[in-house]
Amino acid sequence: MKSPLLTLPGAVPAEGVDEGVAAHYGDLFREQRALADGTGFVDLSHRGVVTVTGDDRLAWLHLLLTQHVSDLPAGQATEALILSANGHIEHALYLVDDGETVWAHVEPGTQDALIAYLESMKFFYKVEVADRTADIAVVHLPAGSIAEVPQDVAVRETPYGRDLFLPRADLEAYAGQAGPPAGILAYEALRVEQHRPRLGFETDHRTIPHELGWIGSAVHLQKGCYRGQETVARVQNLGKPPRRLVFLHLDGSEVHLPVAGTELRLADDGPDGRKIGFITTSVRHHELGPVALALVKRNVALDAPLVAGDTAAAQEVVVEP
Repeated sequence: MKSPLLTLPGAVPAEGVDEGVAAHYGDLFREQRALADGTGFVDLSHRGVVTVTGDDRLAWLHLLLTQHVSDLPAGQATEALILSANGHIEHALYLVDDGETVWAHVEPGTQDALIAYLESMKFFYKVEVADRTADIAVVHLPAGSIAEVPQDVAVRETPYGRDLFLPRADLEAYAGQAGPPAGILAYEALRVEQHRPRLGFETDHRTIPHELGWIGSAVHLQKGCYRGQETVARVQNLGKPPRRLVFLHLDGSEVHLPVAGTELRLADDGPDGRKIGFITTSVRHHELGPVALALVKRNVALDAPLVAGDTAAAQEVVVEP
């Protein structure tokens, strides 16, 4: 979905997964500072939107998701995962129930596979699953924002801000009153600062929730009856995940950021040392400078200096070893 807000002054289109919205509107750091101060908004209208309606919607989703949602109060935001039979992460859903409908936004382009899975699991439950991406746009208001929220719009309120499920036809008009726009790069910079993982960025085909710190926030340990639950319980009770998410402070003297996939090595081992991890997301932050999220082997020493390609990196713990 190509956003109409790409016609706003200074808009530079994003690339890759986030194609369809603005990377920035001409001043990346100003946009970051505005979001950090609770002003402006982020156009996330490229994200997939899925709804579930019907009397059994919460009980049914409770059987499929990693999160406890059978008694989810109306208006309370939560997030949840769908795992493979082996416990690997396949989908991440950011959802809220408004009393009649469960609204969820997901990574761009993943809604078709998600809906196909949900449809295959309906059985005799009274539920209807719908792809609302074509008519609903997600808009993010940062924490502390006093921007007006239209009536009759589903809202996910989180510590990081509010996600609005706005009719796509109203997107341009709302942008005109919601304050200065901020691009996806500003949003991503704050996400990295907040150590929040993202499906397809911090995950690969073998990622399990424990590696990213999603236990608790997206995985409820006191419930069962979902695909992959055995792996979650076994790792939680009997072992440790093979990798862990870390936050990296990168050498600010380098002109180029190490891109996603850049191999990490122990600095003491030199350029020919063994790979101990890789960059997942790297950004330039308005206060912290160049920083990144990365996955490293669990047994890497917490104080070990690292090298991302040829860029020095110091790690900060996100997931305990």
